Amino acid sequence: MAIALLLEMSVAAVARRLGISWDQVDSIMLRAVERGKQRRLPRLVRHLGIDEKAVKKRHRYFTIVSDLDRGEVLWVGRGRKRESIDAFYDGLSHEQLHAIEGIAMDMWQPYFESTVAHVPDAARKIVFDKYHITAYLTKAVDLTRRAMMRDKTLDRTALKGTKYSWLRSFANLDRDERRDLSALRSQYKRLGRAWSMKEHFTEFWRYRRESAARRFFADWYRWATHSQLPEMISVARTLKRHFANIITYIRKPITNAAAESLNSKIQMIKFRARGYRNEGRFAAAILFHCGGLDLLPAHPKS
Repeated sequence: MAIALLLEMSVAAVARRLGISWDQVDSIMLRAVERGKQRRLPRLVRHLGIDEKAVKKRHRYFTIVSDLDRGEVLWVGRGRKRESIDAFYDGLSHEQLHAIEGIAMDMWQPYFESTVAHVPDAARKIVFDKYHITAYLTKAVDLTRRAMMRDKTLDRTALKGTKYSWLRSFANLDRDERRDLSALRSQYKRLGRAWSMKEHFTEFWRYRRESAARRFFADWYRWATHSQLPEMISVARTLKRHFANIITYIRKPITNAAAESLNSKIQMIKFRARGYRNEGRFAAAILFHCGGLDLLPAHPKS
């Protein structure tokens, strides 16, 4: 019963419901996770997602590896250094490593280096995640807006309070919001150009022929680097440096969308517990809720 309740409630809430201590409920969860990990049979995973999750302030992170096809967390490691992800790959068999067909990740060099060192032909299988790339472009737009807000030669009155209008995708705006944004783009042309570059890049992900995608990027890169917008020039150069594993999306259209969905669930776990002082317990909670583990005390087949 405790396990069923834990899937819906926090440890503290289950302890109150069952009239037992917090430590007893926590122990039930930890034992369930250990059972589940021991029962998890080795399997071949075709598509991996590698992402990071902030655990605490002061740059404390978990590295989270997920099965993109099943939407399950496979592994949680502390930190986001190369050795963090090395530990995951070191636990895979030769057959499992060769079965990997695609890996979606951010452009974080330690993850890239570890993957190349462990996964056969990894350079052709790594796909730099399009949602992270969109985040880079969106941040460049916001940095442009901030720079304009500091420019005392501009009339910034209409620009105040418009941050999220620039950050949202055009497709998600209603008719009135599009009209208002159009007026802002006319008034603040530099920021309007940055926003247009961010929005136009979404076309890249629709290509299915690599040659056409390369032509699109070359044109977009020329536009961005001649824009006289330092923030957009910087992000364009970053994308060009990593382009070999951005273009892989055309052949292997995988994303960390499933991992991002898990991230939302993990954030809810963290919120429900009002944070975790113990990182080991937080890692166990992630696997308990997101690992697809067999958690029951008695194995169904026994």
